[in-house]
Amino acid sequence: MPTAAPPTLTLRTTKDLAMRRAVSVLATACVIGLTATACSDSTAGGAGAAPTGSVDATASLKGVKLTMWVAQNSVSEPKQVIEAFEKATGAKITTEVIPDPYESNVPTKLASGTKPDLMFWQPTGSTLPFVQPAQNLLQLDNEDWVSKLGKTEQSLGQVDGHRYAAIVTSPAVLGVYYNKAVFKKAGITEMPTSYDGMLADAKTIKEKTGVAPFFEVGGDKWPLQWQVQLQMTDLPQTFWDSLNKNKGSWTDKAIVDAITKYKTKVLDGGLAQKNYKTATFVDQGKAIMDGSAAMAVNVTSLQSEIQATSSTAEMDEKLGWFPLSNSAAKAEYSPDQTNGVVAFNTGDSKRQTAARQFMSFWLGADYPAYIKANKLVSVEPSVPNPDGLPQTAIAQAEALSTATGVFQVKALTAPDMHLALADMIYGKKTPQQVAQAAEDQFDQVLKARGVSGF
Repeated sequence: MPTAAPPTLTLRTTKDLAMRRAVSVLATACVIGLTATACSDSTAGGAGAAPTGSVDATASLKGVKLTMWVAQNSVSEPKQVIEAFEKATGAKITTEVIPDPYESNVPTKLASGTKPDLMFWQPTGSTLPFVQPAQNLLQLDNEDWVSKLGKTEQSLGQVDGHRYAAIVTSPAVLGVYYNKAVFKKAGITEMPTSYDGMLADAKTIKEKTGVAPFFEVGGDKWPLQWQVQLQMTDLPQTFWDSLNKNKGSWTDKAIVDAITKYKTKVLDGGLAQKNYKTATFVDQGKAIMDGSAAMAVNVTSLQSEIQATSSTAEMDEKLGWFPLSNSAAKAEYSPDQTNGVVAFNTGDSKRQTAARQFMSFWLGADYPAYIKANKLVSVEPSVPNPDGLPQTAIAQAEALSTATGVFQVKALTAPDMHLALADMIYGKKTPQQVAQAAEDQFDQVLKARGVSGF
């Protein structure tokens, strides 16, 4: 244990992945709908879409007061930029914490007619629609910071051809963490380049070291989805297009086969640690660092969890990371609510202008200081990463440019597959039933949203 831990890497620390459980609640919020008060101003998009050109991000805003909604686990995220913006402009930004589950409580609060000026929100096509962006949010198509974003970040934050979210942090990256000492003991010197290759290495690790090849997290449930998601990466875009038109299904053979392989090869096949049904996310971080497990398939939040108690030097010594998909050495990315910031059409032009100015300040003059203070990977290619990031963070940043989105990015709405997988590990569902549960929820939510074809 190091004498002092560095600032937590925020690539992300979130348990936002667990928020997938809130999808059905969100569907209810959409059935209720945002009230006429919340949605009555139909000029939101048009009024907010005008080109901004070059913005004086430090222009005086003395007397202007803004409110920003944040989740309980992201209350400290904007602290540095808010303080710097207030000092530079004279504006005042108050953060308001929305209780968990954030992604269901926000639409409920909006339905009451209350709106903030700014808000953290997951910038994906499956989650942005829950706040009815065309009615409620300012369009950000022509903001001065858009062209500064990286390729992957530019693809986020849009619905129906319009941008509604500023991307202020890099999305979490899905890949494989591994203990270097265990891999060395097993004689593995080259990282696998396919899912089957990883399973072959897992068998080698078990035979040569006796260490559990994988650490799986049935106790917290949400990480159960990742091994299945790795295997779904060969599904072509045409599959997702078909699925989103209700012409495809989550019960597709490729998905059922992926769930089945995870169950039979990893869990039933003895490639996971013995307590995989009850183990926690925190346990996973400890095991991969102390070498009682060789690998952990997870997103960046695992890295952040480990860094909370380990120095960068210790992580670099013990921990490695490699990208992986079903048939290639490529990673996946998974956005969360701290990646995106949206601005609301409040009807107050002065506050709306100030909200835009805040975003320009955040992704402009202040961005180098912001990522340095929070130990973040930069979303802007022209702004270098701060010093002191662990090698795993650097590897993930490098993998992001060729990464593919997880199903939370590709599907119109993201079913809670991890909950059905948790039922599976206790014998309550078969792989086919897990896929059917995803299909049923997918249909239910999109019908509730009134999506054409459902």
